[in-house]
Amino acid sequence: MSRCKGICSRYKKINPGTAQRYANGQKRCQVCEIFIEWEGLWCPCCEYRLRANPRSRKFKDKLHKAKENATKKLK
Repeated sequence: MSRCKGICSRYKKINPGTAQRYANGQKRCQVCEIFIEWEGLWCPCCEYRLRANPRSRKFKDKLHKAKENATKKLK
């Protein structure tokens, strides 16, 4: 089983204030229990798969609306 080795603390990110962590590119590691800013699919610390989307329907809808608004602003 994977364990947190403490490497992830270098990539730890604070809450951006808007509470839209996934929309801001942050990913969550369920083993290390933190949000990190990392380009890969796997946690650099425990090598567990990073979650890039929220689990609940409520926050999935919020993320979807935020992405729609961002694409409308670009046009």
